Amino acid sequence: MILVTGGAGFIGSNFILDSLLPKTGLETPLSSQESAVQNKKPGIVNLDKLTYAGNPSNLKELEASPNYVFVQGDIADRKLVSALLSEHQVSAIVHFAAESHVDRSIHGPMEFIETNVVGTFQLLEAARTYFETLSSTEQNTFRFLHVSTDEVYGSLEPREPAFLETRQYEPNSPYSASKAASDHLVRAWHHTYGLPVLTTNCSNNYGPFHFPEKLIPLVILNAIAGKPLPIYGDGQQIRDWLYVRDHCAAIRCVLEKGRLGQTYNIGGRNEKTNLEVVQTICAILDELHPKSSGSYVDQITFVKDRPGHDRRYAIDASKIENELGWRPSETFETGIRKTVQWYLENTSWVDGVQSGSYRAWIDKQYAK
Repeated sequence: MILVTGGAGFIGSNFILDSLLPKTGLETPLSSQESAVQNKKPGIVNLDKLTYAGNPSNLKELEASPNYVFVQGDIADRKLVSALLSEHQVSAIVHFAAESHVDRSIHGPMEFIETNVVGTFQLLEAARTYFETLSSTEQNTFRFLHVSTDEVYGSLEPREPAFLETRQYEPNSPYSASKAASDHLVRAWHHTYGLPVLTTNCSNNYGPFHFPEKLIPLVILNAIAGKPLPIYGDGQQIRDWLYVRDHCAAIRCVLEKGRLGQTYNIGGRNEKTNLEVVQTICAILDELHPKSSGSYVDQITFVKDRPGHDRRYAIDASKIENELGWRPSETFETGIRKTVQWYLENTSWVDGVQSGSYRAWIDKQYAK
């Protein structure tokens, strides 16, 4: 049994779906025969606070699964976490739960400290207390996998080598600073208390169920709606892009084979400028969902850059590739096409997440 925190969010819900659904696709419901097969799969308890970005409808395909349990709650509620660990005899924790939007962290950093730092501390303490009750055999197989970000490493110069796991931490936003703090806590709980931890630092994810405040889903949906496509500054900020299902496969690989106490960088080897990403999306939409006249690139609008905007991130994933044998299966070209198609085909999901509070946030953030 695996306890997944933040499993109703973007990456967490993809991880759960990819772990429990048949490999015929994310949108395939479980038949009765497939449900029986699921009994042989590991069970998952999903603990999610259901903040604005948590969406239980992401996991509606699992309603018939005997291997899935959803609990609404806060990772900072140590009593609740402890009860779940004991009740379900959890053998691993995969910790996704986090406030993750840089822009939101600039406007309101306190939530990021409370969730990413204090929440992770409470989760670690609950895990440590539970771990001490396990038999030696159970302790040998127990794992605490902490999912982090490449943003803890700071910003790279154009020709500087990509981030290695040994890179000095230099977080530049309240978000990345809070994640860096949580990384240090996880490391300390391993070295001080012997908690069997693993940490992953990933590059920018994209794919199905991505909440439309982030660049790729925002651009897709704004384009279709005929709205401006906002790009910060000159659009030359570089990110390494990782398809979310590749990330989920890497997490399972680390969970199964990773060396205790180690950190593994997970990247897609797809460095693109923000402007390139937006132009690629426009080209795919021109093909799959053409406008009556003109191209979607005509909607591109450059807006004032955000404070402290890191110029470049890049992940060197050699360690996980060489030690554990993981490789991304998607190129940026194949992954971004699948992503655009998913948003075009799942308009009901989009309508469901675009609430009044979401629109107010977008208006505030990108107002001229």
